[in-house]
Amino acid sequence: MELLKKLLRGAIDFHIHTSPDPYRQRSVDAYTAALEAKDLGMKAVVLKSHDYPTAPVAQTVEGLVKGIRVIGSIALNHGVGGINPAAVEVSASMGARVIWMPTFSSVPDTRRRRLDTGISILDRDGNVLPEVREVIALAKKHELALCTGHISREEIFALADEAFAMDMRKLVLTHPLTDGVGDPSPPEIQKELADKGAFIEHCFVATTRSLGELDPQKIVEAIRYVGIEKCILSTDFGQAENPKPAEGMSMMVDAMLGSGLQEEELEILLKRNPAMILNLE
Repeated sequence: MELLKKLLRGAIDFHIHTSPDPYRQRSVDAYTAALEAKDLGMKAVVLKSHDYPTAPVAQTVEGLVKGIRVIGSIALNHGVGGINPAAVEVSASMGARVIWMPTFSSVPDTRRRRLDTGISILDRDGNVLPEVREVIALAKKHELALCTGHISREEIFALADEAFAMDMRKLVLTHPLTDGVGDPSPPEIQKELADKGAFIEHCFVATTRSLGELDPQKIVEAIRYVGIEKCILSTDFGQAENPKPAEGMSMMVDAMLGSGLQEEELEILLKRNPAMILNLE
């Protein structure tokens, strides 16, 4: 128990969902999520919405809940105009530190819903769109994390190649082991991207009944295969059917310890690496 408390103190959850949400019931609002994370001694949480920029909410909540950083983000879905550099610039100016490529508006996710409205980051010839290059340039300029969201594997590799060619070094592969969203990537693909320079974000939500019931040991195996230095852990919690993010954070740390990760490894995965990506060092 003492080790669990120690690991939670100063930890960062890179990926939580909160209400209000225009289409989905959430387990917690941003204010309560921040309070509960603060009570665990956590350093920061990143608010993610699939439908609107969260920087204004994050800024307001951080002003109300002293002693924890609340970080805004933007997901480039239809709700913000898709791949919209102007929206990224506005979010960055209000303190956002994370950009997500299309998630529920991505090609893989819309195809699952039998829709043809997906937002691709590539043109018909497989080249990265000019507006995507603008977003990469803005991520570099403002030192933002650029996350792959739910885009296809082809798009992920194209984004990685373009980002590193532009010397943008804070690229994050989003929950590669989460079933039913995006385009899952096995450890071999994760390592290939990490070797190029990407960070790999493993989300505990993948272990829940709603998203595949992945054995936590599989996350540990992937982290060990890729390398601790290139990975982070987050919950991706906030779904109504799952525990609230702070509780999920405790569950995740306990499960990772039970699956063989050591204290020193978790300090890197929960604190050092996400702090570096978010400029919170």
